[in-house]
Amino acid sequence: MLTRRSFTAFAACAGLAACSREPLDITSRAVVPPSRIPPLPAHYGAIPGEPFPVPAVPEGVVPERLWRQDVANPWPELPEGMIVVDPAGGLLYLVKPNGRALRYGVGTGRAAFSWSGDARLQFRRKWPRWNPPDEMVARDPRLEPFSIANGGMDPGPGNPLGARALYLFQNGVDTLYRIHGACEPEYLGEAVSSGCIRMLDQDVIDLHDRVRDGVPVRVLTPPQSHAARIY
Repeated sequence: MLTRRSFTAFAACAGLAACSREPLDITSRAVVPPSRIPPLPAHYGAIPGEPFPVPAVPEGVVPERLWRQDVANPWPELPEGMIVVDPAGGLLYLVKPNGRALRYGVGTGRAAFSWSGDARLQFRRKWPRWNPPDEMVARDPRLEPFSIANGGMDPGPGNPLGARALYLFQNGVDTLYRIHGACEPEYLGEAVSSGCIRMLDQDVIDLHDRVRDGVPVRVLTPPQSHAARIY
């Protein structure tokens, strides 16, 4: 039987399903020497007061362009509070007033699992349970202990959703896509998951507290990406 503890070890070496990281050949990625990355802002330190540990993001791993930062809003026509995800750029924007936006780095889904379009943030959860859909359990029976019928996975370390999750619905129907935490820093900005939009726990906690339920969310297609105009 796959226990929650053994599942954590299993998750480190195998793709789970939506909202989990797929295996990646890290030898194919160029590693940026830590000396080229400035020290992280203080808000990427450990977060006290949470029911489970939120450790500090390690130095020298996350490029500066993926740090949380205030920027000019690329879409001034969009309403305040709207979330725009640019998967091709590995970025998420929260529209602010006065032509500004708060930008976060994200990890996104691989091409085979990508999703785009307009949705709505139906609700938010702190330290959510993870409930892999039945079709995912069918593909990998080792997930059966965490199926919807069995109540899902408890929150905490090892849960693929991390510290917070924002649930996206379209026309009142769950898209099964989430904006959530638990992104390993070394995979931020990359398309390595099975579909969901993954953030550092520090950033998803910040986003969770800034937004409200019901706000619109737009996930861009690669041709709509704003990243090419930035970098």
